[in-house]
Amino acid sequence: METTEPLAGHVIRRPRIEDAAQIHELVAACDTRVLGRPDTTLDDIADELGEPGFDRDLDGWLVHDLDGALAGWGWACRKGAGDIVDIDVVTRPDVPEVTAWLWETVTERGRRIAAGLGHPGVRLDIGLYRGDHGKRAVAAAHGFAPATSFHRLRADHEGPAAAKAAILPGVTFHQGLTEEVRRQAHLVKQRGFAGHFGFAPLPYDEWCAELVSSSSHDWAQLLLARVHGAPAGMLLGTDHFAADDNCGYVRNIAVLPAFRGRGLGRALLLRAFAADAGRGRVGTYLHVDAGNSTPALALYLSAGMREVLVIDVWRKTL
Repeated sequence: METTEPLAGHVIRRPRIEDAAQIHELVAACDTRVLGRPDTTLDDIADELGEPGFDRDLDGWLVHDLDGALAGWGWACRKGAGDIVDIDVVTRPDVPEVTAWLWETVTERGRRIAAGLGHPGVRLDIGLYRGDHGKRAVAAAHGFAPATSFHRLRADHEGPAAAKAAILPGVTFHQGLTEEVRRQAHLVKQRGFAGHFGFAPLPYDEWCAELVSSSSHDWAQLLLARVHGAPAGMLLGTDHFAADDNCGYVRNIAVLPAFRGRGLGRALLLRAFAADAGRGRVGTYLHVDAGNSTPALALYLSAGMREVLVIDVWRKTL
């Protein structure tokens, strides 16, 4: 269904999977203006459109001008069953009326998502590149404010001989190739991330559905650490940066509180580095919350990672 209202001079419609290429062109152009290069692939956009928590008939909007060119793209997406809703708005720089309409629209949709889940209010989060001064100004004008910062770190690998983790007494490592390992890793992830910024608990089936919906997912890159047989730590790697940078990606790493301070996090990380190097990857990325309740940033830097980008999360509470 298409309409030229309530935004005169434009056509508004819902996104479809086949719109991924046009959306990617717009997003890549916006990334390039800020970063000097695209930071998103076509597969990334297709994955977003197919994410289980995203309802294309309710949660997204494409705005075209009357010549058919895409002027803006906006969406809101729930995080589990909590009151946090992620949003984004991407527009051409010459369409302020589209920008304003989309910000207001995704904000209202976020409120409705939270209300539909039984919450009296909503926390709306949007990720903004540190250097995107224009979008930051728009976010501030719509009532958003900085909440935390995620640092993108990178470890560079020089051939397949990347450093391997030391052997830890009583510790064993297991790939996510069985249901038992996956369930234990999910439990570690849920408990290990509890209390962290933006965390939304997910039941096991929803967690699996979200992962397998992504083209970059690979169960073989899920690692579970057990200490004397007890689940203690997990790391989830993906191919998210393989196509554009030939790099691996650590999507999640968690150690249960009772097992912290024993070198498990470092051991998991170095195993991921070695595995990525063995796949021919030239590096490994991860994102870390600068306000993390654990000293994660110091751990990653000590393991040879370096900062390459900062993404600030701005929040509005209604």
